[in-house]
Amino acid sequence: MASHLLILAASLLCGTIPVACSSPITAPGAATTTVNVTTFGKAYGKVCDADRFTELGLNMSAFPYCNASLPYAERVRDLIGWMTVEEKVGNLGDVSRGAPRVGLPPYKWCRPGNHSGRATVNNGTVFAIVINSAASFNETLWKAIGQAVSTEAPPNINVVRDPRWRRALETPGEDPFVAGRYAVNFVRGMQDILGHDGGGDPYARPIKTAACCKHYAAYDVDDWRNHTRFTFDARMCVREGDASSVMCSYNRVNGVPACADARLLSGTVRGDWQLHGYIVSDCDAVRVMTDNATWLNFTGADSTAAAIRAGLDLDCAESWIEEGGRPLRDFLSEYGIAAVARGKVRETDIDNALRNQYMTLMRLGYFDNIPQYAALNETDNCTSEHKSLALDGARQGIVLLKNHGDLLPLDPKNILAVAVHGPHARAPEKVMDGDYTGPPCRYITPRQGIIKDVKISHRANTTIYFGGINLHIEREGNDREDILLPKNQTEEILHFAAASPNPIILNHPKIGAILWDGYPGGEGGRLPLTWFKNKYIQQIPMTSMEFRPVPELGYPGKTYKFYDGPEVLYPFGYGLSYTKFLYETGTNGSAVTIPVPGGHSKGLSYKPNVATTPACQAVNVEGHTCAETVSFNVSVTNAGGRSGAHVVLVYTAPPPEVAQAPIKQVAAFRRVFVPAKSTATVPFALNVCKAFGFVERTAYTVVPSGVSKVLVENGDSSSSVSFPVKIELSV
Repeated sequence: MASHLLILAASLLCGTIPVACSSPITAPGAATTTVNVTTFGKAYGKVCDADRFTELGLNMSAFPYCNASLPYAERVRDLIGWMTVEEKVGNLGDVSRGAPRVGLPPYKWCRPGNHSGRATVNNGTVFAIVINSAASFNETLWKAIGQAVSTEAPPNINVVRDPRWRRALETPGEDPFVAGRYAVNFVRGMQDILGHDGGGDPYARPIKTAACCKHYAAYDVDDWRNHTRFTFDARMCVREGDASSVMCSYNRVNGVPACADARLLSGTVRGDWQLHGYIVSDCDAVRVMTDNATWLNFTGADSTAAAIRAGLDLDCAESWIEEGGRPLRDFLSEYGIAAVARGKVRETDIDNALRNQYMTLMRLGYFDNIPQYAALNETDNCTSEHKSLALDGARQGIVLLKNHGDLLPLDPKNILAVAVHGPHARAPEKVMDGDYTGPPCRYITPRQGIIKDVKISHRANTTIYFGGINLHIEREGNDREDILLPKNQTEEILHFAAASPNPIILNHPKIGAILWDGYPGGEGGRLPLTWFKNKYIQQIPMTSMEFRPVPELGYPGKTYKFYDGPEVLYPFGYGLSYTKFLYETGTNGSAVTIPVPGGHSKGLSYKPNVATTPACQAVNVEGHTCAETVSFNVSVTNAGGRSGAHVVLVYTAPPPEVAQAPIKQVAAFRRVFVPAKSTATVPFALNVCKAFGFVERTAYTVVPSGVSKVLVENGDSSSSVSFPVKIELSV
């Protein structure tokens, strides 16, 4: 009987999602509607409780901010009007002091535990970490996870530009569109309350939690030319997801710290994107711009004033985080009085910051409570529904990378015994957890899970190796030195492969199959990241901000959109299946005409030897209402003998003669289940300006004139189809 070696290559970390912080309650990284206000040792379900005010020696009826019949804006204005400037400044930080004199209790905005349920209780459902969930390409799943987290309770939606980056595991991958759709669905799942999820005044819409999208803008990036790539997903998170908060980052963009950049905060997030909530700093970011960045030689009061004037509403300074042996510092509360006294910031600017905070708390029911969520408690953690969702989510994110001879799935009738090896086979809990993870409901090692179903023996005909990286190799504060497996694992895998007549590992001829399960997973997922060969890191420094190739420096470009180098190990979107899927679109092509308003015509760069170029080369779509669409159906036929889920990935590609354009970019995706020997029809309608637009070198989003392409690619490129789309511009 044949002997098999199955490699589970990657990490085995779990978690839910890194969205950032929000509110006074017990939520890990997000505000919730479950209120617990303690006054003189007694717990109350809301701030505006008449008995609570009596305990404080106050008459609640004297404070209009507790009159639930008044509009939120009027109530917030009244609350702020009662407060002294000292009280106002004391509420600009993560640990807000409240104003007991007028009935406002202290509260804590941010808490750790962003990848699971509450960090303040004994356990919570732990979902697959973001990079694994993203591999499912399932928007319904992403929203369902957000809903579960909101009950037990922020997304890290940064785009991965380098495979060595320490926080790639927390993100949805390298594509801005996928990251944006992840953010929209997760935030909607966290925040939306049935019956209040659309229409009406967005500032008055009740929400279950207040989700915060981080980090804005362009973490570790200093060059504004890439601003659209690094803000695309954040814009979707705010405009389509209606996120209640955005976290600004430590870095500087063109020399200005993100948390003190009025163009980024007041201009873009609150102005252009119309944020209905507050802006919070990454933890300690205001201090960093003073002590570390030494921006303009600013003092603490200078940095505080600059941040508030730019539009920052809250200073995250988590007391549980220490740097150099000391807790982080809340600069806004520490230096706010000095900034006001020296005329560096107006009291009305502080009022604006508090208004944005308290409007969010009103929507959360902090002052009045939201009845249907008032009874949420620890018994709502780790429910069978949530645990089933966590299992399903992990399975959907598994990517099948190799399956020589259809070795998988293994046939139980042919398994005499299983040998389980690898450093993650008996992985301790902290190896399996991701960053910012709360205690899980329960913990099972891979070996324990296998023992339940099959016999484990060293004299086995099937060997399963659990390997990959963990938080010792990549995590916040620790970039990877290379993109290889740890050396000892490579040696072990090769040893087992040599000893196995028919194994199940990368390109070793004796390795039959490989599954990637992110940080957890059947198969059916697609890679949300390009898997480069290790020599890639020798071609381009991690400090390079360029995505496009730079031939004179030998840079091959970054991500699937621009990489133009030697063949990669596995491309973005790669993923095999246990069955065979075939595509048809039923169209030979499409044509569309886009009107070009005055001032929206844009020139382009073309490749050498292009003989003629259009009179109107491109349309600048920023600020241009574009309703034109390209509609088509994709017939997905499961030609194999097994039913299965499949991700249909739709890309667009610009005219080949245009220079400095992306090779292709994701325009849409759907995950569908197709029974064996059946066909499913998947409809798509692409907005031309969104799907065919790209950011050219001078940072304008343009749609080029000419013949672009729609590409529908199978996970292994065995059944990819495409058709041309002729785009004409009418001036």
